[in-house]
Amino acid sequence: MINTLYLPELREMLSEQNAEELREFCVALHPARTAEFMEGLTPVEAWKVLQYADPATRAEIFHFLEWDRQVELLADQDQLQVAALVSVLSADDAVDLLQELPASRVESILALVPASDRRSIQKLQSFAEGTAGALMTTEAACLREDLTVRAALEELARQAEHLETVYYIYVVDDQNRLHGVVNTRRLVSAIGKPDTRLRDLMETDMVVAHVLDDQQDVAQKVAKFNLLAVPVVDDHNHMLGIITHDDIIDVVVEEATRDVQKIAAVAPLEDSYMRTPIFTLSWKRGMWLAILFLAGLLTAFALRYYEGSLQKYDWMAWFIPLIISSGGNSGSQSSTLVIAALTRQEIESRDWWAILRRELITGLLLGSFLALVGFLIAWAITPSIRHAVVIPITILAVVLCGTSIGGTLPLLFKRLGLDPALMSNPFVAGIIDILGILVYFQVAATILR
Repeated sequence: MINTLYLPELREMLSEQNAEELREFCVALHPARTAEFMEGLTPVEAWKVLQYADPATRAEIFHFLEWDRQVELLADQDQLQVAALVSVLSADDAVDLLQELPASRVESILALVPASDRRSIQKLQSFAEGTAGALMTTEAACLREDLTVRAALEELARQAEHLETVYYIYVVDDQNRLHGVVNTRRLVSAIGKPDTRLRDLMETDMVVAHVLDDQQDVAQKVAKFNLLAVPVVDDHNHMLGIITHDDIIDVVVEEATRDVQKIAAVAPLEDSYMRTPIFTLSWKRGMWLAILFLAGLLTAFALRYYEGSLQKYDWMAWFIPLIISSGGNSGSQSSTLVIAALTRQEIESRDWWAILRRELITGLLLGSFLALVGFLIAWAITPSIRHAVVIPITILAVVLCGTSIGGTLPLLFKRLGLDPALMSNPFVAGIIDILGILVYFQVAATILR
C-alpha cells in the first residue's frame, strides 16, 4: 500500500527529468525499500529510474526487484545499458539472469561487457546447473601468503570495491593454489603487528567445496560448520571462487521447496508456480495422481471382494474411512519424518532396524490411543461389544502397519537409488489403503464368525 503513495511523485520526477530528486530517491532508502517503491512503475519507467543511480547502487536496487521484472528488463532494454548493469552484478547473479534470455540476446550483451567480467561469466556458465561451480562467485578476496599485515590491508582496500564479501581472506600462492584462510577480525586484530606475514596468521584446516560438488552437499557443509562463505577449488586445489551464505540460503529454500513438492506427490517444478505452464503443471501432478488412482482402484476391488461381509454387517462401512485414514496418516507422518532425517543426514539406510523398532513402538502408543477412542465410538453405535472390538483391533494393527511401512519405505527407496521424497508418500498411501481393507475384514471375519 505504502509504495503506491509515491508513484505519482516518481512519475512526475521522470516526466520533468528531475535528475537531482531521482538521484536522491535512489540513495535515500535501503535498496530493498527503493525497489519496493518502484513496483508500480512500468518496466520502461523503472529502467529510467535506475539510470539515475550510480552503478553500484543501481545493481543493489536491481537485485531486490522481482525476478520476473529483472529478466524482463534485461530482455527488453537498451543493450549497452544492460551490459553496463551486468558488468557490476556479481558474476553468479549475472549468469542466473542471462540463462533466462535467448542465446542471441546473451551473445549481444556479453559482447559489450568488459573482457574480465565476460570471462568470469562464461567460466561460470560452463559448470552444470546445481553444482558448486554454477553457484559460486569469482569475486573473492585472495592474497599472497608472503604479504605482511600492512601490505595485506592496503591490497584489500584496493580490491574491496570489486568484492562481494570480505568475511574471509583466502591465502594463495603464485599459482593461485589455496593454502589457508584468515578471517577479517583476525587480520584487523593484527594491525598492532604490521610486519606479521599472512602465512603466520592463516588457518590451514579449512572446509572447502569442490567445483563439481552438488549444491545441496555444499549447503550442508556451510550449515554444519556455521560458515559465512566457503571457498571452491578444483582437483589441484586452485582457488576458483566462493559461495556465500546468501546463495546457500537460496539453495536451502530451493531444496526445501522441491522436497515439499515431492512429498505432496508432485514432480518438482523447474520454475515458479505462476511461471510454470498449465500443461506442464498438470503433467507433473497427473502422473502421480494416476498412480494413486490405480491404488484407489485396487482398494475398490478389495471392497468388492468383501461385498458379502458388508451386506451382512452393514455397520462396518461406517468405519472404513476411519480405518484407512488412521493408517494412511500415521504412515505419512513416519515417512515425512524419516525423509527429513535422511535429508539432514541424521540417519542412513543401515539404520533401518533402529528406525523400524522406534516406529513400531511409536505405532503401538499411537495405535493404542486411537484404538481406545475407536472402541468407545464403536461400542456406542454397533450391535454389541463383540462387534465393537473389531474396530480397536483393526486400528491398532493398521497404525502399526502404517508407521513401520512409512518409516522403512524411504530407506528402501534410497537403497535402490530412488528419490525417497518423491516415491515414499504415494506408495505409503496406496499400500496402507489396501492393507487397511484387508486387515479390517480379516479381523472381522475372525471375531464375528
